[in-house]
Amino acid sequence: MMDIHKILKQLPHRYPFLLVDRVISIDKGRHIQALKNVTMNEPFFQGHFPHRPVMPGVLMLEALAQAAALLAFDALDTSPNENSVYYFAGIDGARFKRPVEPGDQLILDVELLRMKAGIFKFKARALVGEELAVEAELTCAMRSVA
Repeated sequence: MMDIHKILKQLPHRYPFLLVDRVISIDKGRHIQALKNVTMNEPFFQGHFPHRPVMPGVLMLEALAQAAALLAFDALDTSPNENSVYYFAGIDGARFKRPVEPGDQLILDVELLRMKAGIFKFKARALVGEELAVEAELTCAMRSVA
């Protein structure tokens, strides 16, 4: 388990872009399950959509990518630093199955499929309760920027 204080040490993201609130479980190098609490206070709800607030799909994918980054850093026994950055390299087969609204709790479920030479491939899905909200295969790359 990882609380918000440990997450803040592992991810460079900050408000309003930090989208992981808690890690429920992590199986080193294999799987992570994390939470994103979706509240009406999220800044994107002002414009998406004022009459019916819905979490943007790209932010659901970003939340999954942040959970995937936590899994990758844990698998490598490392932490990000000023000399490295973790990028999206691809999103395949993204399917949105259910709208995510204020009051929902997204369960971020990410499995590491493979990692080689700083390239990571994940099977990712987010659920609200037992309902699938989004699923995709994510490819991410860790690169030096120094």
